[in-house]
Amino acid sequence: MNLWVYPLLFLWTLIGLLISPVAFCFWKVVTGWSVARIARYFIWLYGRGWMLIVSPFVSFELQGFDKQYRERTPCIYVINHLSFFDTFCMAMQPVSNISFAVRAWPFRRLFWYTFFMRLARYLDVEELGFSESMEPAKAIVAAGGSILFYPEGHRSRDGELQRFYSGAFLLALKLGLPLVPLCISGTDILLPPGTFRMHPATIRMHALAPLDPAAFNGDDAHVTMRKQVKELMACELAKMCG
Repeated sequence: MNLWVYPLLFLWTLIGLLISPVAFCFWKVVTGWSVARIARYFIWLYGRGWMLIVSPFVSFELQGFDKQYRERTPCIYVINHLSFFDTFCMAMQPVSNISFAVRAWPFRRLFWYTFFMRLARYLDVEELGFSESMEPAKAIVAAGGSILFYPEGHRSRDGELQRFYSGAFLLALKLGLPLVPLCISGTDILLPPGTFRMHPATIRMHALAPLDPAAFNGDDAHVTMRKQVKELMACELAKMCG
């Protein structure tokens, strides 16, 4: 598996880097999309290519991604974090116009992706902080994009949900956007934290019902929402993992 996936992933990445300038220009002419929208779509396509590469060893199962889900934009997504490959698995979603809220390290260390993350207007919430992230977040939403958060902030080492940070919930409340919890399992089997050795796995992603920010009031509304979402996700993940 490792001898198959890593060389093909390297080749797929190299091809993407080489053809991206021409592909960007062509897609701009054909669709008229903004550069950020195109970058998000190409990142989604890159993830779909990764899924194809690992498909001899990995099966993918989706639940809750119906027509109503696809039409629910813009919104705030939150998802648990188990593995480096969680981000690649976001291509399992039927929507591509999503900007990610991430910590600073991907911008600093994944230099071959950094340019595309900046084109896609990914939010470096660790560097900017919540207040300075508001304006770019508003611009993303105004242009029809959604934003995805890993509320734990880092990968779980034991598969259990870690403490949730408040940024996603504050943003949903301030912008009046529905918040959609997503649950993912199996990526910690595919690529456990702290190793580069992959294993065959079944990856499941379930979309839960959106939460209406209007249902949460008071100064601690984001805390109430955060706790409720964590409870819902923990319950769903327990079912997914048997």
